[in-house]
Amino acid sequence: MSSALTDLLIRATWETILMTLASGLVSLLVGLPIGLLLTVTAKGGILEEPWTNRILGSFVNAFRSVPFIILLVALIPLTRLIVGTSIGTYAAIVPLSIAAIPYYARIAEVSLREVDPNLVETARAMGAGRWTIVRHVLLSEAMPGLVAGFIVTLITLVGATAVAGAIGAGGLGDLAIRYGYQRFQTEVMVAVVAVLVVLVCLLQWAGDRLVARLDHRR
Repeated sequence: MSSALTDLLIRATWETILMTLASGLVSLLVGLPIGLLLTVTAKGGILEEPWTNRILGSFVNAFRSVPFIILLVALIPLTRLIVGTSIGTYAAIVPLSIAAIPYYARIAEVSLREVDPNLVETARAMGAGRWTIVRHVLLSEAMPGLVAGFIVTLITLVGATAVAGAIGAGGLGDLAIRYGYQRFQTEVMVAVVAVLVVLVCLLQWAGDRLVARLDHRR
């Protein structure tokens, strides 16, 4: 590749990393509390509220059922309202975040529900309050699963950023479409695929090491 295309590849890689990390952070900050709320309000939970659980679960399922490319287009008015434009890297963060929040919420819920109920009952018998149980039992015991699920979410977001590139979001997907597909520059397509593979492998490697360390400390 020419130096100009190499510069574009570096820039596109940075844009992809930015979109992935920013939307991933939002999914963690919003999705984890939702997953926690779904867990504690479920039947037998420490804050059992069936109607709250059903309503919240319905919203989560509704957003998860919409294909990302459709959600991307449907959220254009909201994206313009928040960012001021529907094109570009920062604009793509909005639909990416909204798609990732319910995705990670369900992953977090599954991890939290796998915590041994006997530990919760033991904490209750010792007089622990709800917040203490949430912090020192549920979150503590589920931490490896929560981290592993977050890594899966980030990897999914890497693929979603490529889809977002189809409508001008920037990043590696946009570069692959404009140069690799539309201009028939095979070397660009190969380079983009290689960078995406490396990004995913690095995320998985870092996640596996962190999960192993958390498991060792339990």
